[in-house]
Amino acid sequence: MTSATAGEVAVLLNPTAGRGRFRERYPAVLDALRKGGREVVQLDARTPDEARSACQRALDRGASALVVVGGDGTLHIALQAVAGTGVPFGAVPAGTGNDFMLSLGMPEEPVAAAQAVARSLREQDTHAVDLALMTSADGQQRWFGGVLAAGFDALVNERGNRMRFPKGPRRYDIAVLVELARLRPREYVLRLDGEEVRVDSVLVAVGNTADYGGGMHICPTADPTDGLLDVVVGARMGRGMLMRLKPKLYQGTHLGHPLVRTYRAAKVELAAEGITAYVDGERTFPLPVSVSCVPGALTFLDGGLISGSGTGRG
Repeated sequence: MTSATAGEVAVLLNPTAGRGRFRERYPAVLDALRKGGREVVQLDARTPDEARSACQRALDRGASALVVVGGDGTLHIALQAVAGTGVPFGAVPAGTGNDFMLSLGMPEEPVAAAQAVARSLREQDTHAVDLALMTSADGQQRWFGGVLAAGFDALVNERGNRMRFPKGPRRYDIAVLVELARLRPREYVLRLDGEEVRVDSVLVAVGNTADYGGGMHICPTADPTDGLLDVVVGARMGRGMLMRLKPKLYQGTHLGHPLVRTYRAAKVELAAEGITAYVDGERTFPLPVSVSCVPGALTFLDGGLISGSGTGRG
């Protein structure tokens, strides 16, 4: 638990998050944040690159806290600036999935979440939360809070992002069908705290928190305060079995399946051919990559919602 210092609160607000469904609540969100007793300054950014730069400038000029209002993509941008700095960080869910924020126990309703952040600001009350730091083969680095996807799910994202038609989420439905038709196990080489594991798999996820994809409990036992990453591997399985497994992912009951293996490690090295990793739903680096858990890298304004050693999405 740490204390925040007085000063302005920088707010990165994404008006397009969640396809704009929460836009009408944004004035109330900002009003709630002002009740934290600090000056609230909204950052001016129209693109992801501008958002990254705006967050960094706010921290450079001494902002006492950084708050995001948006989805996991907006949060992912802000993490690149705030991770490891000790500057308190708040998150107001306003996107489509909001997996990382909800995994940490934040309310789904944006104004309620903003009130929780304001309560933390008033009481100078924060909690330390782990983050994951990913490093590519050529040395590039990326912080993330939730889950790294490096199997069938990553292939679907990659195909969907390349498609120009149809517009909207329908193209991901088509991408699922195309990738199911092409489904085949791939050889993965994992090093878990230095111990090598080779698997033929269709599903690989590395989680700091439990959820991805809008509420799939892919790593249901992940705890972002334990200094470890959870690794979930779905071994050789065909299309039918993979689709039968999918409902279990939403329930978090897939860990009992005989073809699902789980591991825990502070450092995970992951290699496979033809896979680009996605983290917090964002495209990152082609494998191989290494991922390290960095304990307490995020100073989180949770409004007292995190208690004890575990967190979780209800």
